[in-house]
Amino acid sequence: MSTPHRIVVGISGASGAAVGLRIVELLATTDCELHLVVSAAAERTIAYEVGDKALHHTLELVDRHHDFNDVGASIASGSFRTSGMIVAPCSIRTLSAIATGNLDNLLVRAADVQLKERRRLVLMLRETPLHLGHIRAMAQVTEIGGIVAPISPAFYQRPRSLSEMIDHIALRAIGLLGLDDLQLSAPEWSDDTPPTCPKS
Repeated sequence: MSTPHRIVVGISGASGAAVGLRIVELLATTDCELHLVVSAAAERTIAYEVGDKALHHTLELVDRHHDFNDVGASIASGSFRTSGMIVAPCSIRTLSAIATGNLDNLLVRAADVQLKERRRLVLMLRETPLHLGHIRAMAQVTEIGGIVAPISPAFYQRPRSLSEMIDHIALRAIGLLGLDDLQLSAPEWSDDTPPTCPKS
């Protein structure tokens, strides 16, 4: 019998909170052991963008909710084996802190652990436009092993609603962990579908 994957999800204060919440919902349908850390800014963003009850619902889905300031939590140690981590959304402040090793809270510490232990770290950046400092931080975190995956809608999927768009983004992020046995990934692109022209 295989051991369930341990996956860490971090939610920072950037806009796009619904993506992080949806990732948790999707992962909760599997047998993985799910760990969550949410920044104080993220709590405010979640309440504003998704609603006051959204975070409470999400906390009921995870195996462990870690305090943002508890740098001594299990996920802050490399000896606590995980199958990877997703930060969604990932603010430029959080990405820059990870890139430079500024580990002053549990979210960035847990992310740093993934990198030092050579595990998958997916950072769903939510920032635009970008100045050169942002771009350099993205390059730096990529050089040390992180995967920068901006929250970008896949228009070629022709989403019929915001929910469909969020689902695709969330599934794409989960797929980047490389855990095929979870059977959670975005639909593969196929060039067999003939193009159609929208009605004018």
